[in-house]
Amino acid sequence: MSVATPVYLDYAATTPVDPRVAAAMDSCLTEGGDFGNASSSHAFGRAAAARIERARSQAAQLIGADADEIVFTSGATESNNLCVLGVARANADRGRHLVTARTEHKAVLDPCKHLEKEGFSVTYLTPEPSGLVTPGAVAAALRRDTQLVSLMCVNNEIGVVQDIAAIAALCSERSVAFHSDCAQAAGKVPLDVKALPADFLSFTAHKLYGPKGVGALYVRKSARGLLQPVTYGGGQEQGLRPGTLATHQIVGFGVACEIAQGELSAERPRLTALRERLWGRLSRLRGVHLNGAGAARVPGILSVSFEGVEGESLVSALRELAVSTGAACNSASAEASYVLRALGRDAQLAGSSLRFSLGRFTTEGEVELAAAAVAREVTRLRALSPAAGVAQVLELSAAGEGGTVLSGEAGGPKEESWVRFHLLVEGDIVKDARVQAFGCPHTLEVAGWLCRELRGRTRGALPPGRPADWAASHSVPVEKLGRLLTIEDALRACLLQWR
Repeated sequence: MSVATPVYLDYAATTPVDPRVAAAMDSCLTEGGDFGNASSSHAFGRAAAARIERARSQAAQLIGADADEIVFTSGATESNNLCVLGVARANADRGRHLVTARTEHKAVLDPCKHLEKEGFSVTYLTPEPSGLVTPGAVAAALRRDTQLVSLMCVNNEIGVVQDIAAIAALCSERSVAFHSDCAQAAGKVPLDVKALPADFLSFTAHKLYGPKGVGALYVRKSARGLLQPVTYGGGQEQGLRPGTLATHQIVGFGVACEIAQGELSAERPRLTALRERLWGRLSRLRGVHLNGAGAARVPGILSVSFEGVEGESLVSALRELAVSTGAACNSASAEASYVLRALGRDAQLAGSSLRFSLGRFTTEGEVELAAAAVAREVTRLRALSPAAGVAQVLELSAAGEGGTVLSGEAGGPKEESWVRFHLLVEGDIVKDARVQAFGCPHTLEVAGWLCRELRGRTRGALPPGRPADWAASHSVPVEKLGRLLTIEDALRACLLQWR
């Protein structure tokens, strides 16, 4: 497998469209296909409407629902917003309290934060270290004015499966509406709303080999009166989600649901075996932590934290793999995973986590390649870290022949950057230099470059430039400039010993 075509192990972020799904979608796009507006009464509209209703039945069957309980949306994010905002606002006169968890997807947490600005109160439950939210914790959080509990079925970062059946039953006994974000569960674990007393479930096509831009909200018939729309204009989807229906996307969603349902019994044990194979290889490394240990987990997700490495540097070094340091929706943030922090991981360990998510097209060979690549880079990055010891000082001392070895460092093992320089000086000249660094790719790159620049320079020519110059020449983003200051501090600490 070449670097140009890395092994894809990020199925929890999104899945490729199954060729069978793509073929069904293609039949709804062009002249001669079922491209009509389903709201139209002519033949083209009726044909499109028939395809949509077929897809509605396919999506309903995946979770054991009736077809008229499925409301099509643009995806699980919209479904979550429609439910959380729609239920809260529709029932504000009866209560203004909601319950959720700190480990929920932002598509639930952000609507809850928005409701707090509207005068609602929200209880954010902290899970057990395993990632589980217990029914007892939910029961303790319920109040007389609680209108909705929203807890995801499968966590998108660590793959932990919540006991939503027990929690939904508890809510039903207390006459509290229950919603679950099932984006990572639908098509991956069995779901049957006939047995599961949930009022609302969200799921989406692009997590189960369908197209992006389409999803659904399951609305139990008896809960329809609890929900009001959050957008208006057109009256489609029982008046809950207006707008011209995207026939090709919905048809693809339906076929994807049908395929997932048909292949679920075979795919679950296959993915479980691949996940355990990968964990077996990775667990041979020292200082490796399985996130979600002790809880039931979905077959395709494996979240692992590595001591002594920085997550961004690890991911950037794994050029033959497409993996995530956490949820894809949070990848632009420099902050450690809020999910892992909620589980009790410290910032550094949370920041050194990788989420491997396996899928329909993952092979044993790809798992073996991934395990070998991760072991190689974890070992390399740990050897670069100041935590590796003083081997580089001994190397310089052995080659010194009369020179003096100076060492200086800045940052530390609990900080985002940790840099240590070792200089072999003789007279007024830097004869050789070594650096040990822990940090982001920019930290490692600039520290390594600077180490090469030091060799052969006189004391008066040090340091070579300033952090702002280094940032410009190495395209370091402004938010990482503070890490270059750590590099400068480490070098200056070294130079202070030069007498």
